[in-house]
Amino acid sequence: MIIAQTLAIARNTFREAVRDRVLYNLVAFAVIMIASALLFGEISIGIQKTILINIGLSSISIFGLLIAIFIGIGLVYKELDKRSLYPLLSKPIHRWQFIVGKYLGLNLTLTVNTFFMSAGLWASLYYLMRQFQPEDQWIWAAIYFILLQLFLLTAVCLFFSCFSTPVLSAIFTFFLYVIGTFARDVREFGELSSNAGLKYVTAFLSYVLPNFGNYNVLASVAHGAAVPARLIALNTAYTACYCCALLTAAAVIFSRRDLK
Repeated sequence: MIIAQTLAIARNTFREAVRDRVLYNLVAFAVIMIASALLFGEISIGIQKTILINIGLSSISIFGLLIAIFIGIGLVYKELDKRSLYPLLSKPIHRWQFIVGKYLGLNLTLTVNTFFMSAGLWASLYYLMRQFQPEDQWIWAAIYFILLQLFLLTAVCLFFSCFSTPVLSAIFTFFLYVIGTFARDVREFGELSSNAGLKYVTAFLSYVLPNFGNYNVLASVAHGAAVPARLIALNTAYTACYCCALLTAAAVIFSRRDLK
């Protein structure tokens, strides 16, 4: 019963995202990929493929990032603003189910978008090269990492949206994403410092804040490099643990929030 209710909230969230015309970004992506295939087909062989993969993966990541932030920050606030949440919570549904359902619904939206954009990337790659190479299989690993990154970003958005306005949630999420992308650089910067306090602070931040830099394998994959299985396993476990922690915190905050 609990699982069925949570999945129903997830399906409704996905339908709302489609009605909000989120999937229109696929049109822009298709234009970029087609233009890339035609443009880089004129460049010397060996360069166009690398550039095409870089542009394709970067486009998937950027579009997903925008969807995750601009929809995620309003998942809770929009329901409160429209007062559509009150009839839902009047039923025998726990507030944590609402949080988890919203999270799963947005992740479903991101997964569907990523699938179609990935299909566009593979179609453009085949159009350009007329064949696939064995090393192209690692593109799927990069796409998987992009999805993990988006799942984590969605959890961050949902966490902030439980107690903040959409504008502040967007600002908090964006800055956390930027800092998390350079978490390793932050730690290395602290290690170069002679200030012991700064070293501890930067080390603490690098481990506590979500490390989005762990998912960045775009450049290596574009050059045909393999993605280690150990890295795939570690990133999967890291994402699962961090998302569970954020969703738990979000559920606790939302459960204690006065909705009157």
